Amino acid sequence: MKILIQKFGGTSVATDENRLLAVRKVLKAREAGYSPVVVVSAMGRKGEPYATDTLIDMLNGVDKDVKPSKRETDVMMACGEMISSVIFAQALKAAGCRSIALTGGQAGIITDSEFTDARIMEIRTEYLFSLLEQGVIPVVCGFQGINAPENHTEAHAITTLGRGGSDTTASALGVALEAIAVEIYTDVNGVKTADPRVVSHAKTLGVCTYQEVAELAHQGAKVVHPRAAEIAMDHDVPLWVKSTFTDEPGTRIASMKKDGFASEYHATMARRLTGIANTGRIAYIRLDIGESEHKRVVEREVFRMMAQAGVNIYFVTYSPTALSFAVPRERYPVARDLLDGMVIPLEHKTVNAEGKRATYYIFKYQGGLDLAYRVQRPLLKAVESMVSVVDIPASAIEDCTTVSVVASSHRRVPGVILNILETLHKAGIHVHQIADSEMSVSCLIAEADVKQAVKLLHDRLFDQ
Repeated sequence: MKILIQKFGGTSVATDENRLLAVRKVLKAREAGYSPVVVVSAMGRKGEPYATDTLIDMLNGVDKDVKPSKRETDVMMACGEMISSVIFAQALKAAGCRSIALTGGQAGIITDSEFTDARIMEIRTEYLFSLLEQGVIPVVCGFQGINAPENHTEAHAITTLGRGGSDTTASALGVALEAIAVEIYTDVNGVKTADPRVVSHAKTLGVCTYQEVAELAHQGAKVVHPRAAEIAMDHDVPLWVKSTFTDEPGTRIASMKKDGFASEYHATMARRLTGIANTGRIAYIRLDIGESEHKRVVEREVFRMMAQAGVNIYFVTYSPTALSFAVPRERYPVARDLLDGMVIPLEHKTVNAEGKRATYYIFKYQGGLDLAYRVQRPLLKAVESMVSVVDIPASAIEDCTTVSVVASSHRRVPGVILNILETLHKAGIHVHQIADSEMSVSCLIAEADVKQAVKLLHDRLFDQ
């Protein structure tokens, strides 16, 4: 039995016309001798009746002062895929196929109990295999499963897999069912060198490695969820990204170890770069600590406080006098409230020349954000005869984002970072910070500049 997983996104199942095109893809696979397993997302996008975001808004709107539990949120969010699976299964029946709609739990998808961001623990495949052997096409709800009992938790509760979870469902089913491939159908004809809504002439990549597509996804490209790419990579299941609305071949995603893939990859890789992506609503914080003997300890205390409050930090920059770092913008109010007026007392090993036994460092935000500082600072007056009190000015740029060039070989190609910075500087786009990894170079810039940055970098790096 040659099993093929076919996943259809929200736009592919949103209307009768689009569903018919998706059904034809399934019929074509069956005519070619495959046994299809279909995975569907919820129908449409935010604002449309059965889209996941619409359902969440409906739940949150019941009473804005009473936040729904994550358990109930998962039950609500799972409804979109359930509706979609039943409608799609009915469309397949109307086309003459035997089909059945399955929730994630009915399809044997067992997760942990981390509601709204669950991880798949196992997939019990017996029922799916029995359906396929009978010639039935299962239509599985993406993005969901049921939990196994853990430490007296509720068993068989509906769980969801987080954003992009339908891709994860498809990849995990591909592994569990030993499928020959997983096809991800969307409204674009493959993995692009940039978001086609920003760069209309973005190129479609014929082939791509798992690592490249995962990095594109991590950096904000909405192609395949990175967890889906990583699952497929770990088990060497080929992925395809295709369009529901064309017959173009799409993008093949596989490992260099796969037969014939390396030669195909190198034959089509006239480029040394993969693509450009952008992501993140980011705030960039700067702390002017000065040339203090305690600078390292102060920095460590800042990191400790952020970690305890669950605030992720990145784009960290050290200098002899300052510390800068980025935080997700939704967590910025927490970071700001932690820092404003925060006092770090450090005892001296010996009494200093001024006769002071300790130094108290206190953070002061600029621009009228120093409410806590204005309360705390006068209280320290009482101890200034015994300790030194040092203000640490803090500032933030709230409206930042990242633009990233994904290039697996950029460290072996001189001039990549030069081209990036030269392009942005020439356009007057200020780069607050730059970071690189094995797979990408990312620049922290103003959110207002991101579309221009993506277009200019694509023109410079891909249209030469």
